[in-house]
Amino acid sequence: MAQVQVRDVPRTTEVAGPAPQPPTQQVPARPATAPGAAPTFRAVLRHRSCGRLLTASVTGRLALGIVPVALILQAQADGHSLATAGLLAALYGVCPALGLPLLGRLADRRGLPLPCHLGAVLVAAALSALAFAGTRSLPFTAVCVVLAGAGCPPLEGGLRSLYPAVLPDAAHVRTAYTLDSSTQQIVYVAGPALAVATSTYLTPAAALALAAAATLSGSLVFATARPARTWRPLARRSDSLGVLRPPALRLLLFALVFLGGTVGALDVAGIAVAGRQNAPWLAGALPAMFSAAGLLGGVLFARIQSATAPQPRHLLVLAALFAAGWLPLLAPLPAPAVLALAVLPGALFVPLLTVASLTVTALAPPGTSTEAVGWMSSAIRLGVAGGTALAGPLGGHFTLPLAAAALCALLLCAPAPAEAAPAAA
Repeated sequence: MAQVQVRDVPRTTEVAGPAPQPPTQQVPARPATAPGAAPTFRAVLRHRSCGRLLTASVTGRLALGIVPVALILQAQADGHSLATAGLLAALYGVCPALGLPLLGRLADRRGLPLPCHLGAVLVAAALSALAFAGTRSLPFTAVCVVLAGAGCPPLEGGLRSLYPAVLPDAAHVRTAYTLDSSTQQIVYVAGPALAVATSTYLTPAAALALAAAATLSGSLVFATARPARTWRPLARRSDSLGVLRPPALRLLLFALVFLGGTVGALDVAGIAVAGRQNAPWLAGALPAMFSAAGLLGGVLFARIQSATAPQPRHLLVLAALFAAGWLPLLAPLPAPAVLALAVLPGALFVPLLTVASLTVTALAPPGTSTEAVGWMSSAIRLGVAGGTALAGPLGGHFTLPLAAAALCALLLCAPAPAEAAPAAA
């Protein structure tokens, strides 16, 4: 991976319709960005449709944070054990890893509206069926859970494919990636909170219905935006491996599995530490603090990052710092100290994810950007599921997220063939 050069994000897509905006929109007219500094989040959101696309994308992905909690509460309300409820939630967590690359490939071949509408209808139908019928029949529930997970619309990949079409240069695109990685944390903070609040004041079925409505409305607003309607993928060669052909990209995706493993292991570690220290509040506060720190880290990273493309060493340094950030958590500490120390790896997670996203996009063959982001999401989701599955039998210690982060950093240090580097400029 040391040979991979993260150059300016390639324009793997083009927009059909009018030519680029007339010169009356002189973005650099305001001295909002100093020479050599990256554009701000505000500078990105000023551009046409960016606010709508980002808001719709986050809304459409809220179900990823709502459904696991709502599903567990619904299953328990229907008389199932916590173990069965947890398995249903785990099944939902894994299934997007199967569907996102397929829907992303469809988007790269046929455009964004079709896979977004198709996925949204599938998710809304499956979640609505669960909301009305409940989870008493496990085979029926499992089918609905698989469809709701595998049908997740490719909103994240679609958004990142649109950024080069709606933003003026690669510097704005890189800031937009940081903004998107930061706002992802909202899904995993607001989603569970909405699920608990709706289930408490209404019912778990209402939380599932809310997730269906969020997916349907967010996807509809996203897919009907003019950039999404007019975006056309570039022609691509027929290839059995497709986006996975570059060896460096396969190596990076493998490393991202371990990055996801740190997040999956963290949730279980929080529950284990909360039990050992008789601090039940820590079970929910620890992942929430990690996500909130990620949001803050993304904001800070956007301010300090250079306006030029990140270099390979940046990815390696961030991965090494992220791994080192878990070391203090190995010490026997009181619950408040554990919560405070989780800020360091949490704040580094979004910058690392941003640079990894830029690298994935740069390595992806032309015309495969949406599918590439789908594979990236799949790798992280598989890692989250694996980390959760392994953390329980291993006692929920912080050794597992540390080991997963270290393996991620080591894989990023592994050499990749020079020909795998993208010819982007």
